[in-house]
Amino acid sequence: MNRTKRKIFETSMNLFATKGYDATSIEEITSVVGVAKGTLYYHFSSKEEIFTFLVEEGMKLLQNSISIKIANCTSLISKLKAILLIQIKVMTKYEDFMTIVLSHILGKGSINLTCRKYVFEYIDTVEKIIQDSIDNGEATTNVDNPKILASGIFGITYSILLYKIKDGNELDIGTLYKEFEKIIFSKYNLK
Repeated sequence: MNRTKRKIFETSMNLFATKGYDATSIEEITSVVGVAKGTLYYHFSSKEEIFTFLVEEGMKLLQNSISIKIANCTSLISKLKAILLIQIKVMTKYEDFMTIVLSHILGKGSINLTCRKYVFEYIDTVEKIIQDSIDNGEATTNVDNPKILASGIFGITYSILLYKIKDGNELDIGTLYKEFEKIIFSKYNLK
């Protein structure tokens, strides 16, 4: 991605997270970036295309991080711990991105459907990791419904943003991981 496209991408992400998608205009994006509309339209055909690109790239980052992290894991528990840690890191490091995705996941508009599509694809990936681990005999406990577990892991890490908003403090990844590990792994008696 060239410098101008990256600047449009980063500026849009910040504006969408702080003001909301609907309240952010193309004019505002070009003004903050310092480019003409034509330059923006050279890289993106519309505000919605910027949004879709942003969601797609962010969810790819999350999926790629998971794939790399679990590549050498040999048990379901080690894979789930890696997934949990990556999700916590992404939620804290890329807060603007996650705010955009999670604030637009509900609703019936095209950007809502885009967010839902990519979140559900990600959850399906985690579900497949869980199911493959069960099928390969890597699970040391009974997981009745991989879809619920995959959705639950994503959902519980989503609560990090709620916690931050409510508490107002910076988030410590280690502390968050230990707390969520207790919640998730005690439910399934995973050790």
